Parts: sequence; C-alpha cells; structure tokens
Amino acid sequence: MTQEQVLTWTLTVKEMVYYSAELQLPKAMPRSMKRERADRTIREMGLQDSMNTRIGGWGIKGLSGGQKRRVSICLELLTHPKLLLLDEPTSGLDSAASYFVMNRIEKLTRQYGMTVLAAIHQPSSQVFGLFNSLCLLSSGKTIYFGPTFAANQFFAVNGFPCPDLQSPSDHFLITINTDFDEVGHNCFIFHMN
Repeated sequence: MTQEQVLTWTLTVKEMVYYSAELQLPKAMPRSMKRERADRTIREMGLQDSMNTRIGGWGIKGLSGGQKRRVSICLELLTHPKLLLLDEPTSGLDSAASYFVMNRIEKLTRQYGMTVLAAIHQPSSQVFGLFNSLCLLSSGKTIYFGPTFAANQFFAVNGFPCPDLQSPSDHFLITINTDFDEVGHNCFIFHMN
C-alpha cells in the first residue's frame, strides 16, 4: 500500500471495494464470494458505517483522510497476500484508530499466514507493542534491527536506557535523532508474522 492514496473520488466505499474485488480476486471465484470477502474486509477495517459514503476529493464531500487510508488498506487485504508492504498505514488516523487498524492487521497476519512490513512514524505504545521485529533507521542508516522486545536492552547496553514512564518508541526516536538541524527521515520499519 502506497503512502499516497489512489482512490476514485466519485465511488462509495462499497463500490470501490466491490470493484476492486471483482478485478483482483480469481475469475473462477463466484461473485457472491467476492462480495462476501469485500464486505468482511470493510468490516475488518471498521468502515461498515461508511459503506455508502463517497470517497470524495477536491470539491466532493466524502470520507475523512483516516477513512480513506483504511479503504486503501481494504483494497490490499482483499487478496490475503502472503507479503503486505504498508507505507505509513496509520497516517491520518488518531491513536485509537491506529491501534485498532494495526491490531486488526496483526490478527489477520495470523489468520491468513501473512507477513507484514510497515513503515510507521511515531507509533503509539500500543501500536509499537504489536510488532515482532523492528528496524530503526536514521538518515538512511540502520541503527537497530532485531526483535522489538530486545530494543530496550540494546539501547540500555549502549548507554541510552529508556526512562521510566516514557514510551520506548518515543525514546528511540529522540535518541537516534542526534542532529536536529540536519534534515533526515527517522522511522520504524516493523515486521509482523
């Protein structure tokens, strides 16, 4: 799933996901099964109350940015891919929606045997806790790559223990962002399976 959303503004959520199911799912799969999968995917992303709302865009009232993000995730989840790459899937979502979306994706990884790689900037503690592996990047260089649970120990052993009551993800970002004046992208790349 790309960071930029490519959705047809004039379609409703239901139409967008249904059409995508018709195009992406096997030709031999009955239309009723495709629609059932589309409906289930819409529910899994918490969009059931917005099914008949237009996507919207310039001059066309429609979904919020976070809802559009969830529609984009729906389109990717339809095929139950073995590998799912998500570029900032929580952008535009509040902390509760971010958690529910990532929690749902984490459950789907187990249900469908998927592996998910997600680049996420500033995850909440709850979202951070959902991931198995972590890759911390700073200015394009790998700072840490390994199990998420071992990152605290890695930083502590290297002289940067996480203070009590501070989010580990916030601590890691603050620690690896050593040159504030230099423009760089720091992000987490997570792995779920």
